[in-house]
Amino acid sequence: MADANPSILSHISLGSNRFDEAVAFYDQVLPTLGCRRILAHPGAVAYGREYPEFWVQRPHDGRPASVGNGSHIGFIAPDRDAVDAFYRAALAAGARDEGAPGPRPDYGEPYYGCFVRDLDGHKIEATFWDPNAHLE
Repeated sequence: MADANPSILSHISLGSNRFDEAVAFYDQVLPTLGCRRILAHPGAVAYGREYPEFWVQRPHDGRPASVGNGSHIGFIAPDRDAVDAFYRAALAAGARDEGAPGPRPDYGEPYYGCFVRDLDGHKIEATFWDPNAHLE
């Protein structure tokens, strides 16, 4: 049976030790990619385009959140301009630079992206896969 949703993931959740600041950060950054706040519960906020795909939350077990070494979250951007806007908005909201927008030939010719660290230190990315990039 074919699924209309091309994604393989239901959602991603990141724990935060600075929950209110993290929510303010993502409220500022994710609209550059066409995402909005979809749900809010005490200690958890969900973002997405149509359904809750990305959650920021206080850890359920009450212990401090930690950052995964070697992991990152990649958000889909509709075009290169959105990647650039995401990067600018993230830095303006307090993110640390981990790689300015640009092509990443190691990831494939069509790949264009940027990397930042959010307020808790999670590595996040905006990326656009441009099927016409090889024609440039």
